[in-house]
Amino acid sequence: MSGVDVNLVLRSTRVVTPEGTRPAAVAVAGGTIDAVLPYDADVPAGARLEDFGDDVLLPGLVDTHVHVNDPGRTEWEGFWTATRAAAAGGITTLLDMPLNSLPPTTTVDHLRTKQQVAAPKAHVDTGFWGGAIPSNVKDLRPLYEAGVFGFKCFLSPSGVEEFPELDQEQLARSMAEIAGFGGLLIVHAEDPHHLADAPQRPGPAYADFLASRPRDAENTAIEGLIAHARRLNARIHVLHLSSSDALPLIAAAKREGVRVTVESCPHFLTLTAEEVPDGATEFKCCPPIREAANQDTLWAGLADGTIDCIVSDHSPCTTDLKTPDFASAWGGISSLQLGLPAIWTEARRRGHSLDDVVRWMSTAPAELAGLTRKGAIEAGRDADFAVLAPEATFTVDPAELFHRNQVTAYAGKTLHGVVRSSWLRGARIVSDGNLAEPTGRLLERDR
Repeated sequence: MSGVDVNLVLRSTRVVTPEGTRPAAVAVAGGTIDAVLPYDADVPAGARLEDFGDDVLLPGLVDTHVHVNDPGRTEWEGFWTATRAAAAGGITTLLDMPLNSLPPTTTVDHLRTKQQVAAPKAHVDTGFWGGAIPSNVKDLRPLYEAGVFGFKCFLSPSGVEEFPELDQEQLARSMAEIAGFGGLLIVHAEDPHHLADAPQRPGPAYADFLASRPRDAENTAIEGLIAHARRLNARIHVLHLSSSDALPLIAAAKREGVRVTVESCPHFLTLTAEEVPDGATEFKCCPPIREAANQDTLWAGLADGTIDCIVSDHSPCTTDLKTPDFASAWGGISSLQLGLPAIWTEARRRGHSLDDVVRWMSTAPAELAGLTRKGAIEAGRDADFAVLAPEATFTVDPAELFHRNQVTAYAGKTLHGVVRSSWLRGARIVSDGNLAEPTGRLLERDR
């Protein structure tokens, strides 16, 4: 050990470390992991021991895609409710998306407004993405210098008028500006022309909605995005991939050295178009949940590393906006509290390990955002943990969720993996569903 006063030791027969899962004792000093020790290591004098038996000690999850909607649309969600739901789900760090709040995070002043609102309410560590819209190229560098982790843009309408999409010329201009200072551009990649040409039939039929957001819209947008990144030597990240048809294109770009990373989401990896009832718009998101065969190929993309990480894209709204008409209902899946058990349930069925889940949901998102103190149980990292009973099951009751609006596509599903507790910098913030007072910090990009 380093000689710093160790005040806490967490012990389990199953600790997920970068070297694999093994029995271990994790020594914590001053909110930081001091050492990962043999399971039977002596507990230093004065240190408290927490023994979790056979429950699994994971690094706290990192969710880099959360729509908190605060301020301005706090009836949809909010930092208090979102971060409580995150903590209850084993997430100890989240990054807030720049839209659906009023104001959107498109200037430094708007960022400061959001930070002031978040500071007293954050139960987990919270950072912020900036937004790239047609009118704010001049604001991108100041936002980056103010600590945002990168910039989100849309290539098709976002659904809110204060956050317009970029056309191809605007995309190239913003991407060149961001590449010039070494930033990251994260992209909602659906081509507006393909969407405009797709059949638009309002009503409750999920098949009609699925036809209105074809795979070609994603594939074409991603192809163009990669071409811009190649030409500009820019760093890009594809958000919420749902079309498995794009995987060969992405894999080829990675082999070529294009700096592209990709995420997918629990709903694309655990839910299928075939199971969506007509009128069940709690399943609506853009891009959409696709067919089971498509899902199988997405899992293959995770297994071979083409898809880098899994994040929630938690995008809630009030219940009244989930009308039975798929064309007019708000698009977004609420899953912040349920992502870990949803993914673990499907991953274990497909033969994956908790080591894989941790890589996809903690280590890789932390690396994406440059959060060097998050994402792994090793010396020098923040002492952020989730304690999971992976064999235990529960049935999702929306009334038990901490989300502000208890609407979820997972209602009634039985899932594996119960989060027993969550820890932030060595302090227990959730224990069997009971939450402590908020102690989350506001994060800025490592300089």
